Amino acid sequence: MKFGTKVIHAGVTPDPSTGAIMTPIFQTSTYVQTAPGDHKGYEYARTQNPTRDVLQNNLAALENGKYGICYSSGLAAMDAIAKLMKSGDEFIGVNDLYGGSYRQMVRVYSQFGIKSKFIDMTEANNLKKHLTEATKVIWVETPTNPMLAILDIKAICEIAKNSNAIVVVDNTFASPYLQNPLDLGADLVLHSATKYINGHSDVVLGAVVTKNAELAEKLYFIQNAVGAVPGPQDCFLTIRGIKTLHLRVQRSCENAAVIANYLQSHPKVAHTYYPGFEDHPNHDIAKAQMNDFGGMVSFDLKDNTTENANIVLGMTHYFQLAESLGGVESLIGHPATMTHASIPREERLKVGLTDSLIRLSIGVENIEDLQEDLDKALFAL
Repeated sequence: MKFGTKVIHAGVTPDPSTGAIMTPIFQTSTYVQTAPGDHKGYEYARTQNPTRDVLQNNLAALENGKYGICYSSGLAAMDAIAKLMKSGDEFIGVNDLYGGSYRQMVRVYSQFGIKSKFIDMTEANNLKKHLTEATKVIWVETPTNPMLAILDIKAICEIAKNSNAIVVVDNTFASPYLQNPLDLGADLVLHSATKYINGHSDVVLGAVVTKNAELAEKLYFIQNAVGAVPGPQDCFLTIRGIKTLHLRVQRSCENAAVIANYLQSHPKVAHTYYPGFEDHPNHDIAKAQMNDFGGMVSFDLKDNTTENANIVLGMTHYFQLAESLGGVESLIGHPATMTHASIPREERLKVGLTDSLIRLSIGVENIEDLQEDLDKALFAL
């Protein structure tokens, strides 16, 4: 089954009781049992919900996995994975990652005796000198947020193969349409399904997919025991969004390539970060492990100040100033004060996240309108 067919049909069948082609919203908290323990496979909605089951099966198929586990947000999904560790264990993450992921490990899990370190993984071999017996989770983002660095998933998985650690790939920026980390050796793939998977900026939801039955069993247990589950309405909306995933992401990729080339030649832009450029670090790896280069573009200004960034941020019309990404509409953001504000400035600067860095999530609008919008904002500098 090809990807464009999977998004519509994989794990999704007409409702057996009515024939409804769209998965019903099972808006219920509990299920009637004929006798204690005698039921139709459902007892309580925190544990199972038919709408959620369809979404989990659909996502598992999109990532070429066997098991999908959904949570109330992407960070709730990360929290479930963090709960696979115990006091004394170590977490190694890429040094350019979502600020919320950094905050969770540094501000929350450090209190429980879990040590975190964040390293440059753009050269996979750099991981070797940081692995210890205590390392239990290796956290990969590629492309990274917000610098769009590319990491070699296959090489990192090979290095981790003989260690005690599992490799988790946050695939939010790429989506399953562009990249399938499980096929490259990852143990778990995570999504903030709020983003490209849902694609319409009306849901907050997270997901983990794996081929590993043992890991899946542990994560299903945590899902039920902790209860950070998505509601059936959110699951329904995400199933609906997935049906156009391939169309939306492809259009975003096409638009992003045009915007990236426009910014690269703009006299007021110092640097444009986009994996599709041939001189982008690890471009060849991106070309090998991705089907396209994604809909995200970051850039910083020659006059590198927050004040100048704010001028641009305040002048766009179609690019709406907001956190998040991956929706049909284009968004513009300032990572230093928004998505990555929880990361200390000195750590941000180490990876190139300057005070003037602006992150774009390119939507599916007309490309001429988007380019004109940015042109007007940059002219205001």
